[in-house]
Amino acid sequence: MNNVLRAVRDYIILFLTENLSDELTFHNIEHTYEVVAAVHEISKETLLSEEDNYVLQVSAWFHDCGYAYCYKGHEEESKRIAKSFLESLNCEKDFIEKVLQCIDSTKYPQNPVSEIGKIICDADMFHLTRTNYHKYEKALRLEFEKYLALIFTDEEWQMKNNDFLVNHQYFTTYGQSVLTKFKAVNLLLMNSSNKF
Repeated sequence: MNNVLRAVRDYIILFLTENLSDELTFHNIEHTYEVVAAVHEISKETLLSEEDNYVLQVSAWFHDCGYAYCYKGHEEESKRIAKSFLESLNCEKDFIEKVLQCIDSTKYPQNPVSEIGKIICDADMFHLTRTNYHKYEKALRLEFEKYLALIFTDEEWQMKNNDFLVNHQYFTTYGQSVLTKFKAVNLLLMNSSNKF
């Protein structure tokens, strides 16, 4: 299975490097690296079978590759790319199906049904906990303008961002006990810095 994971990693790094637009300021290759690292961190705190651990890692590499082809509905493209590549490696049908379900769980609004789905969803929102969160929300705002033609005033963006952080919930025990605290700090910093 390590060979599969290595093949997936190498394929996705090359695929994203060659196919992702430079105008994707948030959903870029760095985001994929960060989600893979976050999946590692969160899964260390969860008892997973070896297979589920592999499913999770493979899913993290593939979860946003569909952005190479479209913005809205990118998950379906990500699943198509993952299915095609994993079939070419002769992976078992059950394994591929789990990967596709895991990728599917990252669709917004998130609604994971399995433990590995919960982990990848929390990993996908790990940036909400970063000390440089401002960099991420700024990058996302640029993407929304470019790809969705959503233009916000600073005040509107502040409100939208605030509402998102307040209403967002982590799914895993680790997310709820650890990540939520860091997200709360960012919410506090964001609101205090915008009062001046």
